[in-house]
Order: sequence, then structure tokens, then C-alpha cells
Amino acid sequence: SGLFMRAPVYAALFVWLLSGAAAHQFTEEEMAAVRQRIKSMFYHAYNSYLDNAFPYDELRPLTCDGQDTWGSFSLTLIDALDTLLVLGNHTEFQRVASLLQDTVDFDIDVNASVFETNIRVVGGLLSAHLLAGRAGMELEPGWPCSGPLLRMAEDAARKLLPAFQTATGMPYGTVNLLHGVSPTETPVTCTAGVGTFILEFATLSRLTGDETFENVARRALRALWKTRSDIGLVGNHIDILSKKWVAQDAGIGAGVDSYFEYLVKGSIMLQDEELLHMFHEYDRAIQNYTRFDDWYLWVQMHKGTVSMPVFQSLEAFWPGLQSLLGNLDSAVRTFQNYYSVWRQFGGLPEFYSIPQGYTVDKREGYPLRPELIESAMYLFRATGDHTYLQLGLDALESIERIAKTPCGYATVKDLRDHQLDNRMESFFLAETIKYLYLLFDPAHFLHGGGTEGDGSWEEGGEGGQCILGAGGFIFNTEAHPLDPAALYCCSRHARDRQELRDILLSLSQPAEEKPKPPAKQTDGLPASQSESIALKPGERKAAPLLSCPVQPFSARLSILGQVFTDNT
Repeated sequence: SGLFMRAPVYAALFVWLLSGAAAHQFTEEEMAAVRQRIKSMFYHAYNSYLDNAFPYDELRPLTCDGQDTWGSFSLTLIDALDTLLVLGNHTEFQRVASLLQDTVDFDIDVNASVFETNIRVVGGLLSAHLLAGRAGMELEPGWPCSGPLLRMAEDAARKLLPAFQTATGMPYGTVNLLHGVSPTETPVTCTAGVGTFILEFATLSRLTGDETFENVARRALRALWKTRSDIGLVGNHIDILSKKWVAQDAGIGAGVDSYFEYLVKGSIMLQDEELLHMFHEYDRAIQNYTRFDDWYLWVQMHKGTVSMPVFQSLEAFWPGLQSLLGNLDSAVRTFQNYYSVWRQFGGLPEFYSIPQGYTVDKREGYPLRPELIESAMYLFRATGDHTYLQLGLDALESIERIAKTPCGYATVKDLRDHQLDNRMESFFLAETIKYLYLLFDPAHFLHGGGTEGDGSWEEGGEGGQCILGAGGFIFNTEAHPLDPAALYCCSRHARDRQELRDILLSLSQPAEEKPKPPAKQTDGLPASQSESIALKPGERKAAPLLSCPVQPFSARLSILGQVFTDNT
């Protein structure tokens, strides 16, 4: 009976330990030392890839060679490019950016995942393009509205467009980069494969002025929105032609995860209320039907009955996403649940049975995923609680102890006995290490940098009128940071130029001729963006009918003033 009496005391002590009351406080020196260890981890993996696997997509860390996995475009190098800059390595960033421009070719007869190519290749190239100024690269005059990495990103994205040419607007899951969609391609794809394009495609549209990308991404989002069940949930896999749900499990994990993430991040980056409204509606249903004791289960999308009481490691992004919306209390509690699983195994198994408190058969692996570390980064930013740094240190030490091999870091095949698999996914360098580093570097420029006015922002746009890189970066679902300021910079110049041209044209036309109405707006984008600022390789820009240098705001008013002198 003595033991029985003591049990509640142990339970209370455990809860107190979890609540972070006992979290070790990290000093500046300790954090700097951890950052150093994270850099060493990065270079061990990165140099191994270059030495043993380049130009293949991925390193095989047990056999010290390479393999193509998602296509054939040196994927790990594209994915890791912006991580080099995050760690402060400008020279290697410049070398690799130039190398990729010379070696990567998307005109290849390869079947590629539309989703993976978008988040890893298009996202990685866009992010590298937007960080090129900070890396000290030679910039084209119109940067960030033009540049070689932007053209590569646009090339890659153009190869994905055939997948979106469907009656519903929802894309196929696979596309051949040379021939488009195969006639025998399956119409069944996962929810995330329909709803994870708006960040990259809207960024492309607003930088280049070609609205096509943003339009197809929005059309897919709206089509998906219309397929939700009566109780407001979406399933896992859908037939994009018939709009029938093939897998009707609703949850926040694999197959759905980044769809919800992009509604939130898209609404922030584009200041878009429609996307935020969609998310709030989903969130209501998710909290209502799938949340139990701060865990999230899988339920039948029409009935709301529990179909799988499992936690999937991919769901660990959710507390970080909730923190972006300010829902900190529930985010912290859910994070504690997930962290307790990490401590049980030294990693997050792909599936974890909540009732059994153990791994699920055939799903015991941990491929060095970033999601829990990503949430720790957001929650540390939001709370300053050093519990999240402790998780970061735990993660660093687990990965070093369990996954390190003489040439890289290997996927953990089974967390129970620490068997390894011969694979190092590109997201280990793109996401896991980047979020880990950013967790321990609160003054990093991606967090909005030290103090105001310390030169952490930069100029861009025509005549250097745009302030870029001042903070508010949005990470795509592969941890590639996108700078919202660049989107506004490029679309503003296009709009200014259009307005000026309209005014001058209307004055230069005889009175009886009515000026042409401006192009119709499509999907909420200003018509002015139709003029592409980025040139195709080898293309010369024709002089517009009336051109005028874009000038500072005050000077532009004076031009307008002179234009209107006669009849104001």
C-alpha cells in the first residue's frame, strides 16, 4: 500500500518535469557550442554526399554511394543549398548555385512526383534565388524580379503544369518531365498532393508576373475545399477526376498535413482571408472530431468515428502551426505528448499507437524527420521556454548516437533496436538541420535578426526601392524560407508601370477613341502582373509602347501632376 500511496506523487513529479519547471537554462556559450555541433553534423553529411553521391539525388550512407529517388536532378544539393546560407557559408552557396545552373536539366524523360518536385526543387530554387543577394552573388538589375535561379524554378514549375490540366483543377500526382501526364496515370492522389502549391506558385507568379502558377494553385485549393464532408472534414486520398474520396480517414498527418499548413502560411504570406477562413473551418472540425486529450486521432470523414488511434511522426508539425495562429496553450500540451514519445525511443516512430503506448508493426522507423524540431523552433520563439532547447539537444544527441555512419547519417529502420536503413533523405539537410540550427540561433536574420537598423535588410527591385529580408519569412513545407517582401516588391513595380502606361495612353489617344479597358482580373491578382519581368533565356525585351523609368513615389506624383496640368 506504501507504493500505491506514492504513485500520485510520482505522477505529479513527472508532470512537473514535463511542464518545463525543471528545464535547464542554456547560456549563450552553451547555445553557441550546440550550434557548432550542428554545423559539424551538417558538414559530415553534406561532404559525404558531395564525395560519394553527387550528381545522384541522394546519398546511401551505409554503402557510401548515391541513388536517384525523386527524379534525377541532384536533389540533395538543391534541397541543401539554402541551408548553406543559413549556416553562414557564402562561398559554398555561390559555388553550388553556379554549379546547379550549369548542370541541372529538367528536360529529361523522368517520372516525377508533382508534390515532391514542387516543395523540394521549386521551393529550394526560389528560396536560394531570394537569398542570393545576402550570399553576395552577382545580381541581375531587376532582382528579385529576375535572375537565373528564378528562371530555373520557373522551368521546373512549368514542367508540373500539365498535371493541373484536369476538368476539376486538381492535379495528377505524377508527371513525366518530358512528355507530361501519362495516359495510364492513376487519378488517385493524396490531399496534400492537391493542396500544397500555393506558397511556391504564388511566389513564382508574383516575382515573374506570370499569373498561371498562382491561378492553378488556387483552382486546386478551391476544388478541394468543395469536396469536404458534411461534418467539415477531408479524407486522405481522392480521385481527382470523379472527386470521390478513395481513402476516407480524416486527420492531420500523412497525406493531409501540408494542405492545412499551406492554408495558414498562404494566408499569412499573401494576406489572404479566403485561405484563413478555409483553415478556421477545418480547424473547428478537427478540434471537434479528432482531438482527444491533446492527441489527434484519425476518424472516418463522414461519420467522425475513430478509425486509427495512432500518432504519426508527420503530425508533429501541428503545434508549430498552431503557434503561428496564437493558439499556444493547446500547442504546448500537444507538443509535450509528442516529446514524451521522443524520449521513449530517442526519435519519433512513423506510427505510435496511443492506447498501447508503443510502436505500430512495420512502422517503427525514424527517417530523421524534422517535424518535432520544427515545432520546437516555433514554440521556443513564442514562449522562450528552454524545454524546447532541451528537445533540440536530445535530438542532436540521438541522431549522433543512433544514425551516424562513416559517410553520413542513415534513416533509422527500427527505433527499438536501432537498426539502420541505407538512405539519407534530402530533408535531413534541408529541414532537420536547418530547424535545429535556427532553434539555437534566436538572433538569426531569418527570425528578423538582432536589433532594428543593424543592416539585416537589403535593397532590391528597380532602382533599389524595395526593402527585402527584413523578417516575416515564411518556410515552405520543406523548410525553404520565402520573403513576402519580394512578392510585393515585384508585383508593385508591375502595377506602377501599368498605371503609368494607362494614364499616358489615355492622354495620347484622340478623344473619340475610348481607351481599351484594362485586362480582366483573374482570381484576385491585379491585371498589371500579366507583363512578365523575367525574360526567357535568349529573349530580348521589346520596348513597350510608352516606357518610363520607375521613380520614387514623390517623383512619380510630380510626373502625374504634369500629365494632368491641362484639365485638372
